[in-house]
This record gives sequence, C-alpha cells and structure tokens, in this order.
Amino acid sequence: MDEGLPIAYEVLEKNVPVHASGGEVIGSVDHVVAAFHEDIFHGIVITTDRGRRFVAADQVDSLYEHGVDLGIDATEAANLPVPEGAAPVWRDNEPGVKPSEWKHLLGYFTPHGDRSGWTREK
Repeated sequence: MDEGLPIAYEVLEKNVPVHASGGEVIGSVDHVVAAFHEDIFHGIVITTDRGRRFVAADQVDSLYEHGVDLGIDATEAANLPVPEGAAPVWRDNEPGVKPSEWKHLLGYFTPHGDRSGWTREK
C-alpha cells in the first residue's frame, strides 16, 4: 500500500487511515492535537468503530499523505483513551492552523464577528 510522502503534523488531513504496528487499519484521523504556535505536537484524535480515541505523539511512528503508522499494536490501540476536551472549532486559512485566542476574542467585539478568512470545521 502506498501511503504517499512523509508529511508534518500541520498538514495531516481528516479521514486519513490510521494503521496499527501490524498494518491493520484501526480508524481514521479526526483531528490533530497540537500547540501550533509553539510547534508542539501532542498527538491525534482518531475515529474508530468504538468512537473517538486519543493517540499520544509518542505512539505515532510516521505521518504520510495517505496514512498514519502507529508504534502500538491493534490490542493496545483498542485500549486507547477517549479524548478529553473539545475539537478545534475555527481555523485560519491553512488546515490545522488555529487562529490566536486574541483574534477569536476580537471577533466577538466587532460587528458581525469579523471572522474573515475563517471557515467552520465540521
């Protein structure tokens, strides 16, 4: 299976298949968990047949255009924790780039919530 070229977490897209260390597809990417402005990758939230699960960064071996390879087997993956907190709601132009809290706050004080260039994630 060709997973494409290696990529950075900043451009990992939703619905990319996630593979356990044995090669089994265990789910797909829901979203990246990171502090983008500080360039800190915390992990990913994946959608599985048992619901959403959190995969810590140290459990992610490789990121590719068309696949994510984990360093844990399918049994360990079945015991991944449910993510805490909410998924990101807004992003600024580029996938995976969340606008600063100040820009988000400013939107509440400007007429019609000036969110030019923002799109709502689904």
